[in-house]
Amino acid sequence: MIEGKMLRLTHLVAKGGCASKLAQAQLKEVLSALPVQKDPNVLVGFETSDDAGVYLLPGGVALVQTMDFFTPIVDDPYRYGAIAATNALSDVYAMGGEPITVMNIALFDPEVAPPAVWAEVFRGMGEKVSEAGATTVGGHSVVDKEPKFGLSVTGLVDPERVFSNRNAEVGDQIWLTKPLGTGIVTTGMKFDDATEEDAAEAIRWMTTLNKGAKDSALLAGVRCATDVTGFSLVGHLGNICRASDVSIRLVASALPHFSSVERLVEAKCTTGAAVRNREAVSDLLSYEEGVPEWLIQLTIDPQTSGGLALFSRQEIPGATWIGEVTGTGAGIRVSQ
Repeated sequence: MIEGKMLRLTHLVAKGGCASKLAQAQLKEVLSALPVQKDPNVLVGFETSDDAGVYLLPGGVALVQTMDFFTPIVDDPYRYGAIAATNALSDVYAMGGEPITVMNIALFDPEVAPPAVWAEVFRGMGEKVSEAGATTVGGHSVVDKEPKFGLSVTGLVDPERVFSNRNAEVGDQIWLTKPLGTGIVTTGMKFDDATEEDAAEAIRWMTTLNKGAKDSALLAGVRCATDVTGFSLVGHLGNICRASDVSIRLVASALPHFSSVERLVEAKCTTGAAVRNREAVSDLLSYEEGVPEWLIQLTIDPQTSGGLALFSRQEIPGATWIGEVTGTGAGIRVSQ
C-alpha cells in the first residue's frame, strides 16, 4: 500500500506491452546475425532453444546462466517481485541445476512508482532468492516509463546430468509439474473477469519454486526437460521436438489447469501472444477433431513461472502425466 492506495502496476504497462516480445521466428532471425563461435566448453548454447546456457568449468562442474524480466502481471509489487524471481530461477532448475547467485534488472519511473513500491518488489524478489538458497550480488537499474523487473541467474550443474532439449527419446513419458493457464487468468485479472480466488490460485503457483520438481526429476534419471513459460506448452515442447527430432502425443483432457480456465476462455480472456505461439509451431502442430476450444487455448497460453515438463521413463511424484514421445520426426499431435 502506498499512501493508503494500491498502485495499479499493470496499468503502467503500455497497451500490448506484455505481448510485444519477439516471436520465435523473429528471434531466430535476430540470433542468426551473431558471429559463429566455437568453444568446446559450451555444453548447451542457444542453438537448441534450451532454457539456459551451460558452460563447463575446470574441475568437473558446469555453470548455468540465464536472465529473464517482464512487465507487471499483477498489481501487488511484493508479489510481482516474487513472481519475477521465481520465473527467472526456474530456468536453472529446468537445466537440472541449482542457482547460486542472482543480479537484478530493474526498469522504472521513480516519479510514477516511488521508492516504497520498488522496495516491495525487491523484498518479494529477495525472499524467493533466499528460499532458493541463492545470494543477490548486485544488479542494474534504468529509468523507464514502463516498469520491468527480473533477474540474471547463475547456477551450478553436474555436466553429466544436464537436462537438455536434445535428449528426448522415443518411449519417454511427459510429466508436468504445475497447472496451466497463467496467461488466461492474469488477462482475466486485468479486465476484472477473474475473482480473488482465481487470482490467488494462479499467484500461489507462480510463486512456487521448481526446485522440488527438479530434485524429483534428478532422482528419476531425467535427461530432457523444459520450463513452460511465454512460448506456451506446445511452443516449448516444439523446441524439444526440433532439437531431438521426435514426435509427441499430448492428451488434452489430461492437462492440469487452474479451475477458472474454461470460464475465462469463454469470457474471451485470451492473449495475442497465444495466437503467435500457435503460429510459431504451425508446421509441427495438429489437433484431433473434437478437442474443445478452451483446451486448445490452454496448450498455446503463454505462461509465467510455469512448471517443468519432464521427459522420463519413471513416474514423477507430484507431477501430472500429459503425453509421450511416440516416434521420430518433429511433430506434436494433441488428442482428446
